[in-house]
Formats: sequence, C-alpha cells, structure tokens
Amino acid sequence: MSSTKYPKVVGFTLVKQIGGGGFSTVFRAVNFEDHRVAACKMIAFTEKSTDVERKTIEKEMRIHSALKHQHVLEFFNAVVVEMKHQHLYVPGIYMLLELAGGGDLFDKIVPDVGIKDDVAHLYFNQLLSGADYIHSQVYKLKDSGRTRPLTERCGSLPYVAPELNSDEPYQAEPVDVWGIGVILYAMLAGNTPWDEPTPHSPEFSRYLSGAIFDERPWNRFSADALSLICGLLTVDPRDRLTLADAFQHPWCMRPSQLASQGPSMLAEQLTEPMRANGDLNLAAPNLTGHVQDEDGDEMMASAPPISQFTQSLMLFSQTQSGSRYTPHLTRFYASLGHTLFMPLVQESLEALNVRCKPAPAVEGEGQEGGPQVLRLRIGGYDARKERFKGWVVVEKFTYRGSVGSYCVMQRDEGNPISWRQLWKALINSPAVEPHVLRK
Repeated sequence: MSSTKYPKVVGFTLVKQIGGGGFSTVFRAVNFEDHRVAACKMIAFTEKSTDVERKTIEKEMRIHSALKHQHVLEFFNAVVVEMKHQHLYVPGIYMLLELAGGGDLFDKIVPDVGIKDDVAHLYFNQLLSGADYIHSQVYKLKDSGRTRPLTERCGSLPYVAPELNSDEPYQAEPVDVWGIGVILYAMLAGNTPWDEPTPHSPEFSRYLSGAIFDERPWNRFSADALSLICGLLTVDPRDRLTLADAFQHPWCMRPSQLASQGPSMLAEQLTEPMRANGDLNLAAPNLTGHVQDEDGDEMMASAPPISQFTQSLMLFSQTQSGSRYTPHLTRFYASLGHTLFMPLVQESLEALNVRCKPAPAVEGEGQEGGPQVLRLRIGGYDARKERFKGWVVVEKFTYRGSVGSYCVMQRDEGNPISWRQLWKALINSPAVEPHVLRK
C-alpha cells in the first residue's frame, strides 16, 4: 500500500488490505485521533465504468445506510474520488463500514469436517435474523412494500438457486433462502454440496434422486438439521421454505447452548475442530516470548487492546515487528529464511497447478528501511471449478536464535474453504513440509 495513494475517509486512514473480491477491495481503516477501527470497502473506477454501474452502487449505499440491525454490518459513511483526481488518489467509491473483527467465519471451517452443530446453530440463527430484517426493510423502501421479479444473474455457481439457470424472472427471497441453505450445509459439512445445481453435477443429480442421503456427510446430519437443509434446498421455489418458515423449524427454535456463554467459550468451540486436526497449531505455534530483534535480543511482542473473542481466535500473529492483527488463519511459520523459502513456496504451488506471478517486494510492517516482504500473486480454479485469487506473503522472522519465515496466504476471491485446502496442501508439499514450525 505504500506506493498507492488512498484518501482519508471521514477521518479514517486505510492501513491494510484485509479482503476483497472480483469487484471490490476491503481495508482495515483506523481513526487515530478517536482510536476507532472500521472496514473500508473500495470499488474502483476505471475509464470503462458506466453510469449504470455507479447508480447501482449508489442504490446499494442508500439501502445499506438505512439498515440498523445487530446482525447486519453498519454503514457509516462514504466518499467518492472521481477519475479527474486520479493523480492524487485511486479513483472509486470508498464505503466505511462496521468492522467484523473476528474475520471470515468460513476461514475457521475445517474442510470436509465443518463446525459443531451448536456453533452452526448460533451463527445460522444470526444469519437468518439478519436476512429476514434486510428483506423486510428493502420491501419498505420499494414501491409500497410490493416485490418485483428480478432478472439479473449473479452469484457463485455452488450457491445459486436452480431457478437462475433459466431466463425467467425470479423472486429474491427464495433465491436467498437457497443460498443460506448452502451456507448451513457448508458450516456442518465443511464443503458446498455440489459444483452447481444442474444435471451437470453428479452430486446434485444424486440429491434429486435421493441416492445422496446414504452418503457422507448427508448421513451424519441430525434428523432436524437434515430436514431444515432439505427444506431450504427444495428445488421448486414455490415449495421452498420461506424465511418465516425457517424461524419456526425445530432445529432453529431449540434454545442455544452458546448464546449465554462468554466470547472466549464461543471462540473455543468454533476453533475446536481446528485444534483437533492440528491446523491451529500450524497457524499459531507457541512462539511467544521467543521473538528476537535484529541484535538477537529476545523481545516480548505487544498487541493493541483486543476483544476476548478476537484474542481467543488467535487472530494476532507473532511477527518480526511484534504482535500483529492478522484476520487470516491461513498462515504458518518456517525454519528457513524468507529469501530461501519463497522459491520453495512458488515451486510447490506450481506443482499444485496454481498460477504464480512474483510481485515487487515491499517494506515489512513497522520495519521502515528494514527487512523486505516477498510477495507472490496466485490464482487458479478449485475442485468446485470456482476461480480463486490471492497473495502469498513471506517475511523474515527471527526466533530462538535462528532466522526463519512467516508466511500468510491472503485470499482476495474464491471459496474460503477451498483456500484453506490449498493452504494445507502447500504446508504438506514435499519441499515445504520439512521446514514448517509446529507447536
């Protein structure tokens, strides 16, 4: 970010990119005077940006700014940088939003394992509550509460409803109900149920025939969970559960065992499958107290004030410059110096059919004039045929008298569960695995 100029957004400085997708980039933004933190979603303008695209974004902002709900990230403010000012800042719309400090839920899901039923129950009810509120408010903002059919086709194929496969108009709520059904399945199973809801997908064909219910993970779901998933994933939108129906389903109505627990307990339950399979030991090995400065003196890494939930999720990693907020749990440490280790990373990723493009090195965070951070732009397609893009960042890390590396995989686009699978495949690759530090 050092060579790219971004404006201040109502007093907030964009300090670090923490996410993104095909159409936007998300930054962590800090108001240093008021000691507040937020997220800033930036949608860049180009010479090809159209008035229609701008009006769509402006409409999104008007609707979002009217939404006030505990399970909907709040919209604070926005600024626009026009193309004529591109010599000063990156042109685009900068939307200041509430920061979800715990990061992406799917970043905590172990592939093909999922999260515990009680944890999924808590988060699904929050998702259901937020989705129901958004639909109720959007209808109030439109044409006296009447809904109109939609025609635009969008969304990732594993998540889209089957009615989007035709050219016919569709209703918004049934499509969203299907999407949250896929999300519920992914939370409990650790994967999406199929590549796409068409006969081209063997899994979807077996779902239609009923044969899939004798297979894992379908046959390990509880009766209530399976009933809800099938109700949400009913092919005919006229017969599909509504949001109101989902609220009344026995799986949703049962009392939450976690709602009254503290944030530390929730974080512990959420990450328990990651502890069980060793993933958390890779992302957060016990190196505290053994980080050393350039002179070889041990230094205790210090962190800014953080919530119990964020701290328990291990979202602060030990780096050469101290403890740093890192919302990505797709990270690990290696015993080999960063300049020697990065070629092994690239070689291993290319062996996994990942496209790699080295990017210019940058200064390390908090290391002005100090060690450089090596970067690799990567991309490809996962097993579900979804495109992914992101970065591999490797920097110097000194521990216990030795020079090693700190490696983070930052996803910009794609399925976070398959991104975690790629992270694990890289760690287990023959060239990388011997150098990985474990707890």
